[in-house]
Parts: sequence; C-alpha cells; structure tokens
Amino acid sequence: MRSQTTSNILMIRPVRFGFNEQTAESNAFQDKAFGQQTQETAQTQALQEFDEMVARLRKHGVNVIVVDDTPEPHTPDSIFPNNWVSFHYNGTVIEYPMQAPNRRLERRQDIISLLEKDFYINRRIDLSNFEEKGEFLEGTGSMVLDRKFKIAYACISPRTHESVLNEFGIQMNYEIVKFTAVDGAGKQIYHTNVLMCIGDMFAVICLEAIPDLDERLNVRNSLESSGKQVIEITLDQMNQFAGNMLEIRSEKGDRYLVMSDAAYYSLTQAQTKILGDYCTILHFDLSMIEGNGGGSARCMMAEVHLPMK
Repeated sequence: MRSQTTSNILMIRPVRFGFNEQTAESNAFQDKAFGQQTQETAQTQALQEFDEMVARLRKHGVNVIVVDDTPEPHTPDSIFPNNWVSFHYNGTVIEYPMQAPNRRLERRQDIISLLEKDFYINRRIDLSNFEEKGEFLEGTGSMVLDRKFKIAYACISPRTHESVLNEFGIQMNYEIVKFTAVDGAGKQIYHTNVLMCIGDMFAVICLEAIPDLDERLNVRNSLESSGKQVIEITLDQMNQFAGNMLEIRSEKGDRYLVMSDAAYYSLTQAQTKILGDYCTILHFDLSMIEGNGGGSARCMMAEVHLPMK
C-alpha cells in the first residue's frame, strides 16, 4: 500500500556543518552573512538545533534514525540527506547525482547497510553516473513526490535536469510534472521542495513563483485532481521556508507537519488553521541551519518508506 507519509525518518547528525561555498551560487537561500562566522560557531549552534528537533520528534512518537556524519571527508551539507537518497514502499533505494563535488561525498553505503538490518531492500537504482554529463537530480529536494498517485513535481534548475527526471519517471513509473519557478529577483529556484510540500490531503505551494500561467494552471490542476486542497503561500513566505515542510506520522498514526520557526511565524492565522485541521504543527528554531545551509526542516528528513522486516 502506497502512503504519502511515514513514521520512519533518517537524519544525519552534523560534525563539521558550515557555509558551503560550492552550493552558494545556485542556492539563493544561503545567507552570505552566515559565511562570515567561524565553522565552530556554525557547528555548535547547528548541532544544538538538530538535537532539539530530534528529541522533540521522538517525544511525539516518530522513529528517528540518527546517523553521525564523519569528520572526513568534509561534507558541510550532510545534514540534508534527502538530496542524495530516497527510499520507497516497494523496497527500492535510489541514489542521486549531485551538482556540488563536496555533496557527492555524502553518499554512504554504510547508511544503506544499516537500514537493511530493519527494512527490506530489494532494488537499488544508482543515478549518480549522470554527474559525468553534468546532469543532476538532487533527490526529494529536486522533486516533490506524490507517493500515493506516483507524480513527481519538479522545477527545472541547475540542480534538476529533465534527462535525469525522465529516467526517474521510467525507473519508478512516475508521471513527471515539470515547470520553471523563479524567486522575486527572477533567479531559478534551486530545489522544488522550497516552494511546495505535498501532504496526504493538502498541498502547500507558492504558485506565484511559477511565471508561466499555463504551467501554473497545470500544476494546480494536477494537485487538485489528485484530491489535494491547495494552500497558496507568497514569495515572501517561501523565502522564510514556508514551502519547506513535511507531513510525517507517529508510530501510533498521529499526523504532524514539521517546519521551522521562520516558516511557522510567516504563515497567516487562516493558513495555520487550515493546516492545523489536517495535522498537528511542530516547528523548530533552525536559524543557523537555514542561514548557512539554505535548507530547512524538510531537507533534514529523508523519509524511509521501505517495508519493515
């Protein structure tokens, strides 16, 4: 049975977190002011934010599988594992091609072997060879998956290429809904999961970021035809990571919508009421992780949809 949500979440505990110069050119969400801090300052605060988030998720009955990053090789963005790997209900594990050379070092076979102790893995797909052609698809950052209806939404960007998207669609039998999305300065948005989130019964999306009206309508129609209530956010809210949310479940089946404080406080009362009708909202202070890494709560969680042994 395909489910949109899971109670099993993989998170990578940072060891040398910091501003990644190799990703800053294509990620407008990274704040260069944070790059002036010492690596020690960034790591200390990011670790505190990470540990607090894990503790609270576990308190709410979520099975958080934490794996420590390694000091070497230096992988400043390892806290965002959903970009290099995804796990699927039919036992498939997919590894993805990453744009930044230092992000390619995040792919770790020992993590997949660790999960194999408790989950069934019967198929491995490795798309990383696309890196040789300079073509990328950064996992569930580049794509926002409707797992129930097998639709992958993706905005084309320097980190999301059509060729790899199409290969994903063929391998996983997913329909691809692709579009172009830009920020207020007209720059392509680097990852789809900063502008949209798909829950079980709802979708949060910044339609304003999709300039082509036909594409905008196509995305909305696709979401609505799969039974989702569309909740629109503005560009300003997107810039506060309000699109970077993830619906998860506790092991008892309670539904939670996870986001950062910045995202939560950017929402209107009306928006939080609608979302609160579907899930309990959990929000966390992730200011150091957001400022340095240009990613937020959703990016930190790789959902493990694999069948349990």
